[in-house]
Amino acid sequence: MAKLLTLPKLSVVMKEGKIINWYFNEGDKIKKGDVLYDVEAGKMGGSAESEDEGTILKILANVGDKLKCGEPVAIIGEPGESFEELIPVKAEETEETAEKTTVAVIGGGPGGYVAAIRAAQLGAEVTLIEKQHIGGTCLNEGCIPTKALLHSAEVMEEAKKGAGIGVIAEPKLDFVKVMENKNAVVNRLVNGVKGLLSNNDIKVIDGEASFKDKTTLVIKTADGEQEFKADKYIIAAGSVPAVVPIEGINSPQCIDSTAALSLDRVPKSMAVIGGGVIGVEMATAYSAFGTKITIIEMLPRLVMNMDEDMVKLAEKSLIKNNADILTSTKVVSIEDKGETAVVNVEKDGVKSTVEAEKVLVCIGRKPATVALNLDAAGIENERGAIKVNDAMETNIRNIYAIGDCTGGIMLAHVASAQGETAAENAMGHDSTFSAKTNPACVYTQPEMASVGYDEEKAKKAGIAYTVGYFNLGGNGKSIIMNGGEGFVKIIAHSRSKKILGMQMVGPRATDLIAEGALAISMNAGIEDIIKTIHAHPTVGEAVREAALSADGRAIHG
Repeated sequence: MAKLLTLPKLSVVMKEGKIINWYFNEGDKIKKGDVLYDVEAGKMGGSAESEDEGTILKILANVGDKLKCGEPVAIIGEPGESFEELIPVKAEETEETAEKTTVAVIGGGPGGYVAAIRAAQLGAEVTLIEKQHIGGTCLNEGCIPTKALLHSAEVMEEAKKGAGIGVIAEPKLDFVKVMENKNAVVNRLVNGVKGLLSNNDIKVIDGEASFKDKTTLVIKTADGEQEFKADKYIIAAGSVPAVVPIEGINSPQCIDSTAALSLDRVPKSMAVIGGGVIGVEMATAYSAFGTKITIIEMLPRLVMNMDEDMVKLAEKSLIKNNADILTSTKVVSIEDKGETAVVNVEKDGVKSTVEAEKVLVCIGRKPATVALNLDAAGIENERGAIKVNDAMETNIRNIYAIGDCTGGIMLAHVASAQGETAAENAMGHDSTFSAKTNPACVYTQPEMASVGYDEEKAKKAGIAYTVGYFNLGGNGKSIIMNGGEGFVKIIAHSRSKKILGMQMVGPRATDLIAEGALAISMNAGIEDIIKTIHAHPTVGEAVREAALSADGRAIHG
């Protein structure tokens, strides 16, 4: 007897799904257990298996169709069997049922454009407002161009070391080509994002948005001002470099990270004020290009949010490239000397100077919310940082905020995750953001990456923990790639053996840290990593070795 096949509930939270692939056609025979089609359901996905045998008489849901769980997908039965009475009668769509929720996204960075796409996927009519360039700081002036420069620097360094592995080369830096490659990468990715927005029918307005009140925006465009209303708003305004009141900081030799990505030649010397992620990455790139680097950091060490043992290796690498590192050192003033600038510094009451052709100021970033007129909408903020809960909601109903403008963790992947959360909640779903699995990555040589608790954080939290440690000097692939410099460290609960955190420094650490994030996400334990076979020879084997070490049974340690 002919029967309906309906969209199954593939997870506890699944309410609806989109058919993304059919494996059978009408007239095909199917058996119990056959995978019939694939389903996309929010962040999740899965495959629908047949629970019956028979012939597909009629496919009711095609690729691209969205259905609620329990709605009919196909009719199966015996060839020639009548099935017309099973075909559901579709109600005529009225104007009311066709009406879509309108969502306005302010800012087209990695948080904003992801939020826009996710909202569109969930059926919203989306407008994205961007005042400068699609992709935001990350794509145009931050993550991507910086990593393009760092890749050029890495190739340069590898070429210099080639003789040691039998490849004799005399690398010559063509800085114009370095910048051309950086620009080409950025343009390709920006165009890719624009294509994604277009494919999802998202309207883009080039302009600067501010709130007139909690329901209305005023958008300044090249053609004048216009008012705009939407059902829901997602603020993704990003951040701008912070400025500190140092005498002489506006000297012509002083540049920020954006300007450092657009220099027309490699400076002979550069003083980097700020030893955080941005400063250290810029120092890594330019020191490889031959610039004499001096890093000036007020705190006791560089990159204070990373494991101290990892940072020591990164500092060692910078020093090898003739960089000077001044920690616990305060910048007093900067003097314009024409071709150079003199940075006056003080450490432990002792004053000294650093002279450099360029002074790169990397002292952090602040939310870019001044132009938004938040008070007009009644949006609560603290010194410009918009207050939100873990659903990314502000204090004003139907207004959400994500990414750097909230003053929290200023990372592109955090903004993207928050963007998905905000979009889902704006469209009536129940979604929350957690930074529990958020990795922190620093693209030094060697790379540093961390997720979850490190030893210092675990101690402060009073957690009983155990440490698994594996030196990459015992890892074959690491020895091949960088001589075995680096390590993997796993922090696990001393009783439950659950993974609490992971730190890596070494080749491709920023890629491999995802295993640690996944372990934390799944509440995995040491034994779960140990039981997972890791390919040989890979740097990833070191993760399993660190897990073995945490269990007191390292093989190669």
